[in-house]
Amino acid sequence: MNPAPILLDTCAALWLSTREIGLKPPALDAIVEAEKADVSILVSPITAWEVGQLVARGRLSLSLTPQHWFSALLESGARLAEMSSDTLIASSFLPASDLRDPADRILAATARRNGYRLMTRDRPLLAYGQAGHLNAIPC
Repeated sequence: MNPAPILLDTCAALWLSTREIGLKPPALDAIVEAEKADVSILVSPITAWEVGQLVARGRLSLSLTPQHWFSALLESGARLAEMSSDTLIASSFLPASDLRDPADRILAATARRNGYRLMTRDRPLLAYGQAGHLNAIPC
């Protein structure tokens, strides 16, 4: 049985693409396992928005524009996750959620609705996973 696809949180997408900060062993193992099993590694359109926001606010410096960075991420093999209106609405109705960041809510809803594993370092998302609401991989 193949493992579930992996949805990258913005931090995981940045680390995977820049290799500046290493991923933790469980995250690296999950990426290798997914690649061997030909399982998708996905990135949400909300990640493009988050990276654009980080660059615009001076909180992130990239060697490429955010548009080129996101395109390069997709060209490297990550697939674009769907962000449907149903998923956006579902992000407003997550069970037992203290998630405040709208992007985190969208990522959680995307992972839950599609059965994806969410790779993240975000503590609220990891806690949401530990509470049994999604499958989270710490990175």
